[in-house]
Amino acid sequence: MSRNPISQPARIAPLAVLPVFYRLSGKKVLVIGATRSATWKAELLASTGAHVTVIAPLADPALAEIRSRDDMRIAHLARDWQEGDLADVAIVVADVADEVEAGRLSSYARKAGVPINIVDRPAFCDFQFGSIVNRSPLVVGISTDGAVPVFGQAIRTRIEMLLPAGFQKWAEAARNWRPLVQARDLSLQARREIWDRFVGAAFRKPDHVPDETDRAAFLASIDQQAETPPQGSVTLVGAGPGDPELLTLKAVRALQSADVILHDDLVSQDVLDFARREAERIITGKRGHRPSCKQDDINALMVSLAREGKRVVRLKGGDPLIFGRAGEEIAACRAAGIPVEVIPGITAASGAAASLEVSLTHRDHARRLQYITAHARNGKLPDDLDWKALADPAATTAIYMGKLVVGQVSSNLLAAGMAPDTPAIIVEYATHARERRFHTTIAEMGSVFAAQELDGPCIILLGWAMSEAAP
Repeated sequence: MSRNPISQPARIAPLAVLPVFYRLSGKKVLVIGATRSATWKAELLASTGAHVTVIAPLADPALAEIRSRDDMRIAHLARDWQEGDLADVAIVVADVADEVEAGRLSSYARKAGVPINIVDRPAFCDFQFGSIVNRSPLVVGISTDGAVPVFGQAIRTRIEMLLPAGFQKWAEAARNWRPLVQARDLSLQARREIWDRFVGAAFRKPDHVPDETDRAAFLASIDQQAETPPQGSVTLVGAGPGDPELLTLKAVRALQSADVILHDDLVSQDVLDFARREAERIITGKRGHRPSCKQDDINALMVSLAREGKRVVRLKGGDPLIFGRAGEEIAACRAAGIPVEVIPGITAASGAAASLEVSLTHRDHARRLQYITAHARNGKLPDDLDWKALADPAATTAIYMGKLVVGQVSSNLLAAGMAPDTPAIIVEYATHARERRFHTTIAEMGSVFAAQELDGPCIILLGWAMSEAAP
């Protein structure tokens, strides 16, 4: 091959702010003002274990209530702030009356090297408070850089609904049990496998409070990893036809735990963005009449990487079990004694039908559905296709990889008795942002390919069910 087979993860796009999580336990924090906003910030900061001092001539009544709690370390100085108050504090939060005071306070804070946040005055802020989803020690922070706080709050609400409250207990267990893993001399992969099992248990039983039984099972998994050398594996994953939102949850989990990803040319960067950034990515695409990887080379690479103890994901467009050479790759893994798993994906025919809003098995038009490939081992139209069956007017046919032989397909179907006006729809880049659809007939579909520059992957859907498709 003349190209570089190593692909790189997408570079980090520009960030409006840097998301960080700042440990404040035991540190001195200053809050200036005792409005409701400042009081809420004081409570938030004290909840981290910080020693908070509130300076304000008058305090909001809620401050006294918060200070009475045993878990709050908040002092109140009933006076105006002074420059010396900013010495030896970790951060400053303030709610002040006007721009002049805000500017003066910001200047003193920056002179003292103390990060400052002034409520509702972003020009004077070194940092901002985002919306928080609290499953501490699991904490999610959300920021819109102050542009649309309501948007951040709405996203927080969505995450609150999706993130089980029980994850707090699992996060606590992870923090408490982590030293058990760190005390063992385990490889990076072995540690990751232990935590993968832990995460799997948390997702299976999110509302379960981890107990001594779970701890014993966790210890047993550590002992097992210490005694057993890392074993590699191969997972064949269907990437779907293009839209990254069509990935299954299981596919996403596989991508996020992979050491190496062998992916097709046509797998989009949006799909690859779900993978671990640390995962090695190798392009192993096969494109008709272009520089391509040989299947035997892909099989050998896949097996050799797994033998090194790596978790290999073979990422294929569509569904690997439909014209994806999955059979040969599964056989290669079995012959080498490599554990193999298959995670199906949405095939191009289903994706195209969804875009067209048409049923492939419409009961008024189709009693069966047939998938065929128009690309044989020699790169030509297969010579063993049953053209009489394909010309059945009561069937819907999906033709994969038919771009280069569409004229022959059309001629053979017409010769087998298919009506020339039988609907045919060509979908390029199905479900992708670049998707294009061409409604035509069996007799005319060759001319569509000739007239249009169809450079992307195409699926051809034939049959009278296509007459119901959205125009």
